[in-house]
Amino acid sequence: MAGRPKLDDAPERLVRAAVGLLAEQGPSAIKARTVASASGLSTMVVYGHFGGIPELMRAVADHGFRELAAAFAEVPVTDDPIADLFAMALTCRRVAHENPHLYDLMFGLSTRATYRPLSEADLRLSGRSPAFRDAHVHITAACRRLVDSGRAERQEPEVIAAQLWSLVHGYITLELAEHFGEFEDPVTQVMRPMGVNFSVGLGDERERAEASHEAGARLYDSIVQGR
Repeated sequence: MAGRPKLDDAPERLVRAAVGLLAEQGPSAIKARTVASASGLSTMVVYGHFGGIPELMRAVADHGFRELAAAFAEVPVTDDPIADLFAMALTCRRVAHENPHLYDLMFGLSTRATYRPLSEADLRLSGRSPAFRDAHVHITAACRRLVDSGRAERQEPEVIAAQLWSLVHGYITLELAEHFGEFEDPVTQVMRPMGVNFSVGLGDERERAEASHEAGARLYDSIVQGR
């Protein structure tokens, strides 16, 4: 019909509108009418494309993981897997600080009583999402290079990746909650030494691990400066 708007991009518009609302106002702003208004669409479009807010939020979380995967892809592969991993840890921290509420949603830290639970576990759990796995594969690949380098005792790269994932996201969660207020530079005073200790625990030499983390910080700085 003449004058009728094309809605081929409606799902993307709705997701981006929800991402913006999360950044500006937090999860309490996510309602069908507010998302529809922010995207210039109707509430019926929200329900027509997603079925409801829970499904939309699943799509928003997947959007966040795709953004994280793209950010990880910007980290070049070097001959120092520990430096690469620390650069990715800093990258993940940056992404979390850019939209803390989106980060909370991605990692199951943000829920609302008005969200109707999804019935299918595969849709409900971020760890089973293809978008999550596309991001996490960058970590696993670097952990595999770490094991192959001989700087970590022989073990499954997936296990190291899970441990490192827990360490990094534990730090980010506490930092976002302002638990490191007594530190002038929590990245240098907490995050980097923790990464060094983790590397040493895996089997690396402390001096070499410290040098790799310094190299990772420089690598990350070069990525940010080139953006």
